[in-house]
Amino acid sequence: MKRFLLLAGLLFSLLASSQSSADEGMWLYNAFPKQKVQAKYGFAPTQQWLDHVRLSSVRFNNGGSGSFVSPEGLTFTNHHVGAECIQQLSTGGRDYMKTGFSVKTRAEEAKCPNLELNQLVEIEDVTAKVQAAVRPDMSAADAGQAQRAAMSTIEQDCAKSTGLRCDVVTLYSGQVYNLYKYKKYTDVRLVFAPEFEAAFFGGDPDNFTYPRYDLDITFFRVYENDKPAHLDHYLHWSRTGVSENDLIFVSGHPGSTGRLRTMAQLEYLRDVEYPSRLETYKRRINLLKNFSSQSEENARIAKEDLFSYENSQKAITGYLSGLQDKEIMARKQAEEDKLRADYKTKNSAAPDPWQEIANAMKVQRDMFLPLTYVERLRGFNSDLARIARNLVRVTEEKTKPNEKRLREYRDSNLPSLEQDLFSTAPIYKSLETVTLADSLAQMQDALGRDNPVVQKVLGGKTADDAAKDLIGNTKLDNVALRKQLYQGGAAAVQASNDPLIVAMRAIDPDARTVRKQFDDQVDSVERREGAAIAKARFAESGFTQPPDATFTLRLSYGAVKGYTENGKHISYFTTVRGTFEHATEHGNKDPYELPESWMKMKSKLNLSTPLNYLSTADIIGGNSGSPTVNKAGEVVGIIFDGNIQSLVWNFVYDDRMGRAIHVGSRGIQEALRNIYGAHALAQELLGTKASTVTKMKDGKKAQSMKVATPEKK
Repeated sequence: MKRFLLLAGLLFSLLASSQSSADEGMWLYNAFPKQKVQAKYGFAPTQQWLDHVRLSSVRFNNGGSGSFVSPEGLTFTNHHVGAECIQQLSTGGRDYMKTGFSVKTRAEEAKCPNLELNQLVEIEDVTAKVQAAVRPDMSAADAGQAQRAAMSTIEQDCAKSTGLRCDVVTLYSGQVYNLYKYKKYTDVRLVFAPEFEAAFFGGDPDNFTYPRYDLDITFFRVYENDKPAHLDHYLHWSRTGVSENDLIFVSGHPGSTGRLRTMAQLEYLRDVEYPSRLETYKRRINLLKNFSSQSEENARIAKEDLFSYENSQKAITGYLSGLQDKEIMARKQAEEDKLRADYKTKNSAAPDPWQEIANAMKVQRDMFLPLTYVERLRGFNSDLARIARNLVRVTEEKTKPNEKRLREYRDSNLPSLEQDLFSTAPIYKSLETVTLADSLAQMQDALGRDNPVVQKVLGGKTADDAAKDLIGNTKLDNVALRKQLYQGGAAAVQASNDPLIVAMRAIDPDARTVRKQFDDQVDSVERREGAAIAKARFAESGFTQPPDATFTLRLSYGAVKGYTENGKHISYFTTVRGTFEHATEHGNKDPYELPESWMKMKSKLNLSTPLNYLSTADIIGGNSGSPTVNKAGEVVGIIFDGNIQSLVWNFVYDDRMGRAIHVGSRGIQEALRNIYGAHALAQELLGTKASTVTKMKDGKKAQSMKVATPEKK
């Protein structure tokens, strides 16, 4: 926590010195600044190069990124991106989070219950189609509904004609709309994962710090028709890794940034959203620690959730520190004032979009509690409750025309929803009971005992008793029952007496009321007025600054480089030797206790092998698992974290000390071969057993060529 206190003091100097730093940008693949990279680094990716890297990149539907790394479907990401599947497969007395997972044959590769991978195969600009749905005389609410309807229709038509997953992506708050067409892989099987202690060595104390010594990797394989998928586009593995000052690229799916947000939107995050999240994370971390302390099995089933909350708590603490810095906010205010004055000069008769957004933020503040606890289910922290909500909602929404539905239930999204709804992932009622009880109690405290939703759900019971009744008596952990209700449609769900279905039916009118208020009075206003601001911002220069992140594929670039902190030079890389030394410095005790596999094989290792390294590539949450590639398009590493100074990148980029942290390709090969004995996997990465492909000429391949995300994510 002391390091977070240092953050605020650094922010203003970082912001003041940024001056549009050359390496800034999570760039769209269809708007990559080739000339900018050429000017600084003497290398401009060709369209062929860009297409190949794009088609070799994948999005994990649980919130991360990855890449294809062999022609036989082998897929590469972080351990913490794959942890949900790893934990779901840990049944019958097995704990793959603790022991790791490795196969000797393809037959042993284990299928993940609900993992979906998306490969972006095409991007189409549909701005004109979406904007054509809006008439000049429409209110913001009507315009928003018209745009959402147009987006759903475009997606539906695309899915029918192509068979692909089709998502209309809103960019620059609604000034630009792109249609992203994805090939989906839903048969995803686990191939290799190290122990949690190796992947997250140093635990929460070392999270968002540097130096780091983590093997945060996992390998999966995508299958089609029960066979490993044949891939024409995948990334070759570098045998040499990186050197200082090398140019590298990061292809991944950054989740969300706020660099183009208005002051009113930033103040809402600072004063309402972030403090509320931190309060919830603290509460849930304490709950899970107490639950875990009661038995080894409890600790196992809560481990992934606990890791996720602790990670989110640190990240949001860093983001909040930036928004609490008065000098940064003053500078942001000055920049906004200038743009606002210019806008008024040129559009004197038009409404003030900044004031319209400020009004919308006031509405959102007023509705924050019911929106968060009821519609967004903070008061129902339970997988089974979420399943019940989806069954109630989807069966009703499917009775409506596609363009009239809530966005998450549009036709083009139903296959992904169905995969999640019918997942065979284990659900532990012991954990569900305590998490639901705690969240119900939190909702009661927030909304009050007399709140209609609280009364409908608790029915005069305590939160503990209500949770025991709801979880103890629900049958929704039975996948066959879920399918039966879904296939039976609205009539079957309305007739169900399952207690969770009954509860979600009862509160759905309340939830829909606040959802409509948000859609009409907040989201629609942000979309319309944000687009007006974006149009004004880029009226003369064009869209020379990338849009804020949207968990869609972007390409960043930068240099492999260390930094200086408090007069001390921080090396750009750490070594395998440093991992053992770091363990010894901390007494070889949790979370600095290396797995037995590492200790046993220490004498066999090349201890000077680089393990983790730094770069100036622009990243944020969601980039986890993103491949790092060199000019030849080869994998030289994988993103797994940023240092504490990089957390300000949510709002402003600066590379004086902010760095992305990677696991290096050489360290991965060393570990696979000489710690885990995964020689076949190591060889497949190097192409020894892979099909022969045409080599690159001059560094280019011959052929042209990653929500209802849980709050904690």
